[in-house]
Amino acid sequence: MDATAHVIVGAGLAGAQAARTLREEGYQGPLVLIGEEDELPYERPPLSKGYLLGKDPREKIYVHPAEWYQEQRIDLRLGTAVTSLDPAAHRLTLADGSTLDYARLLLTTGASPRKLPVPGAGLAGVHYLRRVADSDRLRTLFRSARRIAVIGAGWIGLEVTAAARAAGVEVTVLESLELPLLRVLGREMAEVFAGLHQEHGVEFRFNAQVTEILGADGAVTGVRLADGSVVPAEAVLVGIGIRPSTALAEQAGLTVADGITTDQRLRSSDPDIFAAGDVASAHHPLFDRPIRVEHWANAVHQPRTAARAMLGQDVAYDRVPYFFTDQYDLGMEYTGYVEPGGYDRVICRGDVPGREFIAFWTAGDRVLAGMNVNVWDVTDPIRELVRAKRAVDPARLADPDVPLTDL
Repeated sequence: MDATAHVIVGAGLAGAQAARTLREEGYQGPLVLIGEEDELPYERPPLSKGYLLGKDPREKIYVHPAEWYQEQRIDLRLGTAVTSLDPAAHRLTLADGSTLDYARLLLTTGASPRKLPVPGAGLAGVHYLRRVADSDRLRTLFRSARRIAVIGAGWIGLEVTAAARAAGVEVTVLESLELPLLRVLGREMAEVFAGLHQEHGVEFRFNAQVTEILGADGAVTGVRLADGSVVPAEAVLVGIGIRPSTALAEQAGLTVADGITTDQRLRSSDPDIFAAGDVASAHHPLFDRPIRVEHWANAVHQPRTAARAMLGQDVAYDRVPYFFTDQYDLGMEYTGYVEPGGYDRVICRGDVPGREFIAFWTAGDRVLAGMNVNVWDVTDPIRELVRAKRAVDPARLADPDVPLTDL
């Protein structure tokens, strides 16, 4: 491969989106997409939602069919690990010892689950959810297990919990804080999700510190907590967050701080290396600071900006962060960005007990983020409220009779 190639390391949704954009924007040169997994690039949300529930067929998770990559003349190399990166030589070394030169490089290496650092964490019945094979194992588990424990009440933990309950499995959720999603949503909205799961028969153990996974004959039998109590379980799902996969960038001497540090064009500290998706800590023009977003919408849109920047276009990634979840009969969309504790109050309009409402996180009467729960077609006006950075009358914000577009 000559050094005119554009190479993407990381064949997930972000990598596939970048490859598509490069072709759409007119790049006709050599294009290589490299992934460690043997699977075609796929989307991750179904792994804890529709695919895990058995509602979506496997084909639906893939970004493109296999023939699309051939039609677009994309050299898709699956089951291939990159072991080193030499920015000075513009060269990658692969696991088989071969090398690959590049003109421009995009790192979409994603993230990996944080491992549970306690005795027994290596038992066969301890699961994580990041790859399609993980979701397959959980689907099989739900057909046989009577009771599981979920460690961590974040988005992954709660979505897997909802899927397990839909399959008739009893679930105990072990959370180190006082409520689920407390750091992300704050107390008022965290209580909404706690109530939702409790109504569906989920047992929560809050302020819980896991000290050991118990087992017999290699199989999980329960979870021991710091207070000495034991939670019986036939299997454990660990959802305690993810770490950006920055090893390659660090080895190459790129600037790394909670992800690969980039400017607003997604360019790293090396002018010919870019980063996008879960691994990128990108300077955001709207918030005037670097942020790293671990959600589907970011993996869809950010690589498009990175691809255009690779082609020399004057672009900046300034989309307002967005994510969504589906749990039982609750559908939610969240638009905006709020650091833990970085707001004054939450203002709601609609029926909070009935779980049909919009919540706004505000600071100085300025909307930082909005979350619509079982209320639809309001993402655009919420996004504009966040972008406006202007004070909004709290009474009008809370009034469902005042159209969001009037604010």
